[in-house]
Amino acid sequence: MDDKIPMTLEGKKALEEELKLLTHVERRAVIKAIEIARGHGDLSENADYSAAKERQSFIEGRIQSINYSLARAQVIDTTQIKTDRVVFGATVLLEDSEEGKKLTYKIVGVDEADIKKGKIGITSPIARALIGKKEGDEVVVNAPKGELRYEIIELRYE
Repeated sequence: MDDKIPMTLEGKKALEEELKLLTHVERRAVIKAIEIARGHGDLSENADYSAAKERQSFIEGRIQSINYSLARAQVIDTTQIKTDRVVFGATVLLEDSEEGKKLTYKIVGVDEADIKKGKIGITSPIARALIGKKEGDEVVVNAPKGELRYEIIELRYE
């Protein structure tokens, strides 16, 4: 239960910024929206009140989630990693063995994963397949659509 979860410095900063926004801006705004909605009378049929209470619930849940993640975080400065193998924090340039298409992924903590930004969580199938490999190695990823094969073209820590 007391397991640490890896997180990059960048990921920690992003969570801290989101937490600050939620606690100092969003929380205050939703409290004000609830007060205004209460002023409109009957709360049982007040859509503004219901929406504001739902938003408040989401904000409070997200604040708890971020606090939990930050409390368990093992923050890793990826610029200090010195290895020729893929480990947490690696930025890996891959070439699809079949299509020749190149992809770049950075292996990050689960809370900071964002495939659109090329950040994959350490527990994802592709990250698990990459861990321990080095430049020039072929990697086989068992994906829902079958086996995907990649060659590691470049590995860096930034």
